[in-house]
Amino acid sequence: MIFRQLFELKSSTYTYLLADETTRQAALIDPVIDVIEHYLELLDNLDLKLGYALDTHVHADHITALGALRTETGCVSMMGKESVADCVSAKFSDGEIIQLGSVAIEAIFTPGHTDDSYSFYVPALAAVFTGDCLLIRGTGRTDFQNGNAFQQYDSLFNRLLRLPEETRVFPAHDYKGWTMSTIGEEKRFNPRLQVDSAGEYAELMAALDLPDPKQMDVAVPANQRCGQRQ
Repeated sequence: MIFRQLFELKSSTYTYLLADETTRQAALIDPVIDVIEHYLELLDNLDLKLGYALDTHVHADHITALGALRTETGCVSMMGKESVADCVSAKFSDGEIIQLGSVAIEAIFTPGHTDDSYSFYVPALAAVFTGDCLLIRGTGRTDFQNGNAFQQYDSLFNRLLRLPEETRVFPAHDYKGWTMSTIGEEKRFNPRLQVDSAGEYAELMAALDLPDPKQMDVAVPANQRCGQRQ
């Protein structure tokens, strides 16, 4: 299969391109509207047809390219069934397989950062795309968009961390230059995972006292419309 990790500097967002080498069908995970021309250029360079544009959740720090990519390419835009973004072409649910040629992408419901958060597990790549649920040496904040630290604890410890330890972890963001980790590595070295209970994790998250994302007031309503500004 074909795989690319792409980076949008302004919001420190990773977008992932997956494609089946035989059918040339591709998917983009968490695309950003600001760099849509780069995605279209890369698809053209690699002779790929975009089949799916997928968001892990309604982002608060950038505007999605889901709507624009559907307009430009005719792809199917998708989010989880819990999302209020009814502008998407279709919605996936927990355990659903999105087939990309011979490549299977499994949707895993991982709420906590938001109430519509999903991760994507791709066995053929031995990788999981964790959105903002599991970050490299961190986890996504749980203090807005119906976030819930107890739900996130369950998503982490009872879903993601039960994947094989060699599974590669690709998050939606990184602010320190990290590009990849593994489930085993995060179990051992992620400071937010060194807790003994959901209550302890909730206390840790409540003490973070983080500022709101800079684009939140613009990004959230725009992303509920698949990236279309009013």
